[in-house]
Amino acid sequence: MRSLQLAGAGSTLGTYAYAVALPIYAYHSGGARTVGLVFFARFVFAALAAPWLGVLADRWSRRQLMLGGDLIRCAIFAGMTAAATAGGSPYIVYVLAVTSTVVSSSYSPAQAALLPSLVETPDELTAANLVGNTISSVGMFAGPALGGILLAFSTPAAVFALNGALFLWSAFFVVQVPRDEPPSQAERSKLGSELTAGWRTVWRTPALRVVIGLTTGDAIVYGALEVLLVVLALRILHSGNAGYGWLNTAMGVGSVAGAFVVAAIAARRRLAGGLALGILLSGVGLCGAAALSILAPALVLLALVGAATILVEVTSVTLLQRSAQNEVLGRVFALYETLALAGTALGAVAAPALVSGLGPRGALIATGAALPVLLVPLWPRLHRIDAEARIAEEPLELLRRIEIFAQLPEAVLERLAAGATAVSAAADQVVVSRGEAGNHFYVIAAGRASVELDDGATRELSPGDFFGEIALLRDVPRTATVRAVEPLRLYAVERDDFIAAVTGHAPTLAAAESVVVSRMPVGALG
Repeated sequence: MRSLQLAGAGSTLGTYAYAVALPIYAYHSGGARTVGLVFFARFVFAALAAPWLGVLADRWSRRQLMLGGDLIRCAIFAGMTAAATAGGSPYIVYVLAVTSTVVSSSYSPAQAALLPSLVETPDELTAANLVGNTISSVGMFAGPALGGILLAFSTPAAVFALNGALFLWSAFFVVQVPRDEPPSQAERSKLGSELTAGWRTVWRTPALRVVIGLTTGDAIVYGALEVLLVVLALRILHSGNAGYGWLNTAMGVGSVAGAFVVAAIAARRRLAGGLALGILLSGVGLCGAAALSILAPALVLLALVGAATILVEVTSVTLLQRSAQNEVLGRVFALYETLALAGTALGAVAAPALVSGLGPRGALIATGAALPVLLVPLWPRLHRIDAEARIAEEPLELLRRIEIFAQLPEAVLERLAAGATAVSAAADQVVVSRGEAGNHFYVIAAGRASVELDDGATRELSPGDFFGEIALLRDVPRTATVRAVEPLRLYAVERDDFIAAVTGHAPTLAAAESVVVSRMPVGALG
């Protein structure tokens, strides 16, 4: 986890420094329209590539995909540095910038899909996302500040060179993350079916639909803001190139402060409410900035926008990780990435038209107000997500202690616990009988039970013990009878849920098979 976060630190710092240099380079080459077109091209091509790259995130090692992305981007920025230094055609820089963004669209889904396998509890997952986004927030102000300093004394080429070096930093730490296995060893389906698996999963899951819909809208706002911040700095505040860097820096500072708000919201597990709050704060900040003419108060409002950004990012990513199955998680995040990139492209290309039609201030107001207005009809659905997101604490803790599930990704284990059904049995009541079909896996929460074997021997089970796995994994009738010695309280996991969780994760399947083999010679629990 530490290596993953340090890799992100280097990548984020360089990316945000570059995000200052590229718009300035494009603006001085062709004005606001060129800035918008460059952003549009970058994000449209990346959006088209993201679904294909998302399949790779569910087929290949996610760690290897991240490493390859770092090394390729390092080479790309070496080319951008050479092209900008030589003073050649700016289109060379633009093509390389588009290529870099396409490659980046494989990195984020792989990173987000890998993260749940590195944590042990739901709170750790939220905390890990918060740490990652806090690092990103530091990069949001340190990167633009560093980029602004380099631009003051040098050229955009120097910033491009810095970004390439920082991707090497990222690769160095990614190498230190242990190699991971592909999420499933099951037979692969047709490519067309794999490509659409993320879309189908989102369509079937209301929580995913709402979250991805709102984050797509937020991406449109972000794309427009990439252009409008240049306009705000140069045409409204008249603060020059450095002012653009300071506006980005203010957003980064606000994001760091916003991390404390996210931590408080996460502790209460009000993730959907935090998403709504982030959207509202962003709208207030942008609309307020439109009314200003001096830099200092604009920095305060852009800090508010930065705080809103981390709220939206942490809550939306955590909700997706907790709502999608591990075997399609890479493709769900590829869809998330696709729509975010497409939304960013749409916002970037629409911003110059907004400035032309509404003026600089009107464009800022329209951009800031759009998403809060959309939030009004969607609020009941968002509120329902929080109301339904009750983590099944007791079954989760019981399942976590079972050796079969020791290596199961936390998000998968959480969904398994959420689907577990509470079952009770009176003293001397038979829970499962030898020879019957097996439809559930059981774990004991309270009370004691006796396993009755063919030779008349018995074995006692107590809280934390489990039974029922052999009939499910071997597809055979129950191999023993389990009877309550005293009143029992158990949790039952459905056959299909158990099989999907165990067989969809190679280390978990190996652990389950080991348990089955160890039990079968002495009577084999059913």
